[in-house]
Amino acid sequence: MNFATRILHAFRNCRFRLSLVTALCAMGLLAPAPCSAQADYAREKRWADEIAPAILVGDPVYLARKNGRRFLAIWAPNPKAAAGVIVVHGLGVHPDWGLINPLRSQLAEQGYATLSVQMPVLEAEARGDKYPPLYPEAAERLAAAVAFLRGKGLKKVAIISHSMGSRMTNYFLNHAGSARIDAWIAIGIPGEFTEPSTIKAPVLDLHGEKDLPAVLDNAGTRAAAIRAIRGSGQVQVAGADHFFAGMENELVRQVRLFLERRLK
Repeated sequence: MNFATRILHAFRNCRFRLSLVTALCAMGLLAPAPCSAQADYAREKRWADEIAPAILVGDPVYLARKNGRRFLAIWAPNPKAAAGVIVVHGLGVHPDWGLINPLRSQLAEQGYATLSVQMPVLEAEARGDKYPPLYPEAAERLAAAVAFLRGKGLKKVAIISHSMGSRMTNYFLNHAGSARIDAWIAIGIPGEFTEPSTIKAPVLDLHGEKDLPAVLDNAGTRAAAIRAIRGSGQVQVAGADHFFAGMENELVRQVRLFLERRLK
């Protein structure tokens, strides 16, 4: 196999069809430095310093990765909860941002224990196509979140994710190993589900009528991909945009309906 053929083969088989540079990295044909992306931990710390003192529902906790590096999560327990929900934010923000706050807060008040997790972020200007190299770290954080909830004695665990957080969750579910979950609600996931055949938990594809083109254009493909997963479905919320601005209560209602059917 010549050099050019090796490059093409690596590109076609790259799990997430990442850039050619990422494919070359996987083959070891480029030096590690340009290929590896590291989360902006200083930015994460600034987020934590800003939001932790202002949390009204729940408390800040710090979970640890395998290398010992800790990351922020917001834990809102409910003494009557039999199920825990991991809430995953979108591109470059924090675990109490925008629609994440009503999801984690209201669900905690409605009978669920919630854990909203800080996902790895890049610098503020970074676009979504720069994030795939961070997916493995995102998966490690989600595995730690699942272990945290299981350690609290919660028998069932679901994930609710938004936008880039849904792409990270998709990667996690394809590499989760023993970190089993019981339901996944993907809100506004751009593009398609990758390797849906490896996902065992029921999936709700939830998006707005006025969502991003990358979400709307692939809705049919996503619906077909999860059709064979028992208990899965797709809901488009009339009038909602990508961030469910002004429609947060309806977002929480749709999420709760799915959770009640799948976790009880």
